Amino acid sequence: MNDRLPAHLEASAILRLAESQGGYATVLAKGERDAGTILLVMLCRGEAAALYERMPQRDGSRLFIATKHENADNPQEFSEYLARRRGQDQDMWLIEVDIADPERFVAGLNDSR
Repeated sequence: MNDRLPAHLEASAILRLAESQGGYATVLAKGERDAGTILLVMLCRGEAAALYERMPQRDGSRLFIATKHENADNPQEFSEYLARRRGQDQDMWLIEVDIADPERFVAGLNDSR
C-alpha cells in the first residue's frame, strides 16, 4: 500500500497553506499528476531564493532540505539551474512560495509528514 499523497493534491495543499499564512504561492511547472516530484522555490519578499527538495532520511522519511541557494551576485545562475532540473525531469513539479518565514513554512511541511 502506498501512503504517498498524489502530487497534484500535495501541490494544491502547499498553495493553500502558503495563502492561509499570508504568503503567495504559484506553480511554475506542473509535473506528473500522481507521482511527480515536488520542488519548492522559497522566497522572502521576492528575495533570497532557495530550492528545497525532498531527500530520503535514515529513518525512511523524506524531508524537504535546502539544496541550492540563489547567489545575489549572479541570480541568473539560479534560474538556469531550475531550467536544467526541469529539463532532466519533466515529471517534476516546481512551486514558488513567497512567505515571511520560509524556513518555518518548510519546517511545518516536514512536521506534517
